[in-house]
Amino acid sequence: MDTRQSIRAGIVGGTGYTGVELLRLLSQHPQVKLHAITSRKESGLPVADLYPNLRGHVDLCFQAPEEAGLDQCDVVFFATPHGVAMAQAQGLLEYDVRVIDLAADFRLQDVATFERWYKMPHQCPDLLKDAVYGLPELDRERIRQARVVGNPGCYPTTVLLGLAPVLQAGRPLVDTAHIIADSKSGVSGAGRTAQVNTLYAEAGDNFAAYGVAGHRHHPEITECLARIAGQPVGITFVPHLVPMIRGMFSTLYLRILPEALDTDFQRLYDERYAAEPFIDVMPAGSLPQTRSVRASNMLRLAVHRPSGGDTLVILVVQDNLVKGAAGQAVQNMNLMFGLPETTGLEQPAVLP
Repeated sequence: MDTRQSIRAGIVGGTGYTGVELLRLLSQHPQVKLHAITSRKESGLPVADLYPNLRGHVDLCFQAPEEAGLDQCDVVFFATPHGVAMAQAQGLLEYDVRVIDLAADFRLQDVATFERWYKMPHQCPDLLKDAVYGLPELDRERIRQARVVGNPGCYPTTVLLGLAPVLQAGRPLVDTAHIIADSKSGVSGAGRTAQVNTLYAEAGDNFAAYGVAGHRHHPEITECLARIAGQPVGITFVPHLVPMIRGMFSTLYLRILPEALDTDFQRLYDERYAAEPFIDVMPAGSLPQTRSVRASNMLRLAVHRPSGGDTLVILVVQDNLVKGAAGQAVQNMNLMFGLPETTGLEQPAVLP
């Protein structure tokens, strides 16, 4: 792509937390022109009236999808519930519009698994073979050529990037049948829809696990881990809700194989991610904090081996709305349109 040309971008479902995060990032992207933001409920309302932080940055009004001229876009982001993107993707592709879905419609290659977990029929299974799972650090070259990208879930991003180096090492290093992912997310991960469990009086001063019997991100994690490792991987995944707005923290526990006890895991991670602009492998002994990535597209991780024993502990933090959603979607867009991957995404984290 000629980088002097603007990318005309549309957002379907611009009123949720990932939608406004996309608006924030795209409004300051040097190669993007925001073409349309859709919302049936808020049609006609100026974006800045709903989100005053965008006043002076976004001058568009929300529009109903059929009035938004999405077929005139170069790329359309779906920041919508599951099932919306797959109903509209084929029509957009006929106009050479590229699609990036932030929901689950194009994450799983197995239709039966999707339908079992999301309780709906998949409306365009033929598109799945061409859809690319949008984790740049693992599939960058295919993303460059993709017409449809399934943006990863927030939890899977932390788990997959936290585990990839040991699974891609070229020799067995850990017991891949018994991995534990202990993950925590801020309440914005549940979306902007009113729910009792995310009310301030419910989530504040509280800490709770959920989805222990089964979570929708589990099949996404296992499918991708099997692809990375070249064999099935057994993982216990337990998510938790913590009383903060943004932020995600996954602690990964692995048992080191006896023949791999002499491995320098810090060096393994340093070398694997040395060229990655959005992964920070911290020095040995570091303890990453969620606030160190707040509002940034950076994922930070630290490698630990308590008492030098046979347990490997990987600590991973990210902003669930940025690297876990909207920022990763923009990172994918940059690849799809031949831009430097970091374009529009180099903002440092916000403190305090």
